[in-house]
Amino acid sequence: MNVIQERLSALRALMKEQGMDAYLVPTADYHETEYVGEHFKCRKYITGFTGSSGTAVVTMDQACLWTDGRYFVQASHELEGSSVTMMKMGHEGVPEVEEYLDQKLPAGGCLGFDGRVVNAAAGLNLEDLLEDRNIRISYGEDLIGKIWEDRPALSAQPAWVLAPQYAGKCSRDKIADVREAMKKAHATVHVLTTLDDIAWLLNIRGDDILYNPVVLSYVVLTMDQLYLFINEDVIDGKTYPYLDNTDDTTTREYLEGIGVTIRPYDKVYDMVEGLRNEKVLLEKSRVNYAIYRLLDSSNKIIDKMNPTALMKCVKNDVEIENEKKAHIKDGVAVTKFIYWLKKNIGKIPMDELSVCEYMENLRKQQEGCISPSFATISAYGAHGAMCHYSATEETNIPLEPRGLYLIDSGGQYYEGTTDITRTIAVGPLKAEEKEHFTLVLMSMLRLGAVKFLHGCRGLSIDYVAREPLWSRGLNFEHGTGHGVSYLSSCHERPNGIRFKMVPERQDNGVLEPGMVTSDEPGLYIEGSHGIRTENLTLCVKDEKNEYGQFLKFEFLTYVPIDLDAVEKSLMTERDVKLLNEYHKQVYEKIGPHLTEDEREWLKEATAAI
Repeated sequence: MNVIQERLSALRALMKEQGMDAYLVPTADYHETEYVGEHFKCRKYITGFTGSSGTAVVTMDQACLWTDGRYFVQASHELEGSSVTMMKMGHEGVPEVEEYLDQKLPAGGCLGFDGRVVNAAAGLNLEDLLEDRNIRISYGEDLIGKIWEDRPALSAQPAWVLAPQYAGKCSRDKIADVREAMKKAHATVHVLTTLDDIAWLLNIRGDDILYNPVVLSYVVLTMDQLYLFINEDVIDGKTYPYLDNTDDTTTREYLEGIGVTIRPYDKVYDMVEGLRNEKVLLEKSRVNYAIYRLLDSSNKIIDKMNPTALMKCVKNDVEIENEKKAHIKDGVAVTKFIYWLKKNIGKIPMDELSVCEYMENLRKQQEGCISPSFATISAYGAHGAMCHYSATEETNIPLEPRGLYLIDSGGQYYEGTTDITRTIAVGPLKAEEKEHFTLVLMSMLRLGAVKFLHGCRGLSIDYVAREPLWSRGLNFEHGTGHGVSYLSSCHERPNGIRFKMVPERQDNGVLEPGMVTSDEPGLYIEGSHGIRTENLTLCVKDEKNEYGQFLKFEFLTYVPIDLDAVEKSLMTERDVKLLNEYHKQVYEKIGPHLTEDEREWLKEATAAI
């Protein structure tokens, strides 16, 4: 019996004691965070699968893991011999998790899960699904935690304050704005558990979640009090540790100074359980099921998107100017990377992991860079066709001086968050590769140049990007754009650009001036090549007339597009003009920050076609 089988046996023994017929283990923490810390990797512990996305279900006679196409090869390898069955999401004949539970659970049976890692909306959906057959839900026990002897502790990294020259708006004003939103919703209490929202509201940052500089915490806000539930050890350090000053003020003193009442992290459950006769504003899809179930019938639940989500997506003037600075720094790093790659491909050994490391080191050299903003996608050749490919020691391949290489990466800077994709010709290309590259480029440039009336959503303008592809019977399956935060989560709602709505993504909000949104069309040919070209855009005002306020995008990202991959004959005069105008700006903004050799190369790389 291997270690995974031993863990499954231990889990099943506890399930039997608790009278559970199935136990659900998602990839999640207590806050619905995109990435989870080591403490929360219960699904990895019980299955052995190390990918970032997946859901496990364990019954008395079967253990299954659901994951998507990014991880089929990896999961097949890691699950071998474990007795865990891989369920390929999206494949014909493969039931969804809910469908599987409905089939497997006996009438009058019991489904178990840790209610802190399942959101309320998902938990309530399971209740509705199973109630006809009188199946109960037991959510009060973390069974994985009971068998995980060497489980990593909860992260407890120092929390620090984002100085006014970066935040642009004081926390007191943000809290007042949220209280106004509560009044409009007729709420008396707001329960806020999403870490990016709390970081924005209080102007604090930390290092508790990989790639996202946030702090494990909860907030309960009333009309006259703000309670912050946090590990108190993390708030005793300097307020602004990254600034060169002698101020010895601590983060605790800052928080208390703006009227925050500090409570231990896990005491949020006691406070919520004590709420009576309140009108509670919360978001079911973002608050965990355990918190939701503590509210009794005396409370009225107001299920709406967190007001902070709608406020923080519109960047203030200080944040916008800082974002522009961050993108110049990032543009310099990525431009240096492309220069190095072009000059050295075929001359020195390169593979997907080594060039990824080189890119990350260049970014780290930029002043104010804190960390990557997500896991870099470094994909050569056919690997580029897997749009969320992640190179590992097992999948890593060398780069050869032919074909296309795709890198999607970003950084967290004190001045903001970046996200950029470039596809680079590392040698001779096939005619089809150049055609596809050029179509994707046309898509990106046309969307970046779109003009639209206020009131439009991403749904309204997605066709601008897809038309060059759709007109040729081509398409890409992912969204065309997502919102991007300010020194927080790289994926931010409610702004996004896509033609097919995915309700749980909540990214079809009205586009507003000040929003930062990615522009990233692509094309993926299985077994051959993948292409994506991504810039971040800032939504700004254009003219206002009798028809209303028109809006447009300005690029934040300035990095050259590889002219070696462009087939000009496919482009209209306008497409050529858009490319040349963009490249002119790239040279003007990035050139002064390069060495003489790099600047000469950039001049040629951005020359008008």
